[in-house]
Amino acid sequence: MNVQTEQPEGTSRARNAGVVERPTMKTLAEHVGVSRQLVSLVLRDLPGASEETRAKVLAAAKEIGYYPDASARALRGRRTFRLGVLFTMHQPFEVDLVEALFGSAEKHGFSLILGPLSKERSASKVVAELLGQRIEALFVLAAEGGGSHVSDLPANIPVIMVGGPRSVESHDDLRVDDAAGTRMLVEHLIGLGHTRIAYVSGGEGPGSAVRRSAYEQAMAGAGLGHHMDVVGGDYSEEGGSRAAVEILNRKPLPTAIMAANDRSAMGVLGTLVRRGLRVPEDISVVGFDDSTLSSLPYVQLTTVGFKPRDLTDRATAAMVRRLEDPSAPWLEHKETPHLVVRTSSGPPRGRAL
Repeated sequence: MNVQTEQPEGTSRARNAGVVERPTMKTLAEHVGVSRQLVSLVLRDLPGASEETRAKVLAAAKEIGYYPDASARALRGRRTFRLGVLFTMHQPFEVDLVEALFGSAEKHGFSLILGPLSKERSASKVVAELLGQRIEALFVLAAEGGGSHVSDLPANIPVIMVGGPRSVESHDDLRVDDAAGTRMLVEHLIGLGHTRIAYVSGGEGPGSAVRRSAYEQAMAGAGLGHHMDVVGGDYSEEGGSRAAVEILNRKPLPTAIMAANDRSAMGVLGTLVRRGLRVPEDISVVGFDDSTLSSLPYVQLTTVGFKPRDLTDRATAAMVRRLEDPSAPWLEHKETPHLVVRTSSGPPRGRAL
């Protein structure tokens, strides 16, 4: 026996099959009772529609769940207003920059297409995917394997280096002043009374060579060259932990440990606490980047930081300039960092301020 049920008016075969049809501009126009051309003017915020019509169209779009199709719009036009971002998701420093880039790009009428690197996703594969999305420019925040240099970047679109690796080719380059930030940390610790300050290096990571050199120069400049102690590490919690274990096997112990970035510093801090040492009473710990991790209540890491939005605003402005004038001189900018003092640093044991 066949039983037929009456379908509600307007229900489509696609809906019956479990697929809800996406509202189109034509759907929106019919819902409001105006022309598609008038709806287009409203959605593009162009003159030609009354305030009453504009309000009705926007309210109706929200009601029926209509969102402009960026892909279709890109196919119709010569420009896509899309910017690619090459980054990794495991470095809080990069994630903070990506978050800031969204606001900076939107201010200039651009959207972001994210291209995360991973062990399974090589740089060449990610860049190819981004180019397939018709990006107009590329922000590079990371290199494959976390390296300090990157090559083989696309030559047919502007490439902006932001805060991470350097390029062997000529590109606009904006980053934090690594040397200045490292000097601030050394001076802070010396000011607290520390003389035996160990340094956990960033391995082959971006800016690691500059930061290590700045540590050595600052220690030597303060007459503490004989107390310099560089321990191998990398920009990870695991690297910081391994370095801390190595440091704890030495005598005498340093009274302060500087790590090349916040993640490494957290590895150092966690290992010291597990070994029964107090931070900062027994050993002070400082990092670099002022990432979101450093201000967690149970971390409170002294570090140096910067305002990510300031750097991304400059980077996006450089990108717009490069799109308008491809022959403009290359821009090199170093953002001045600031010291952020929290509870992980204090005077060495036996010395009060």
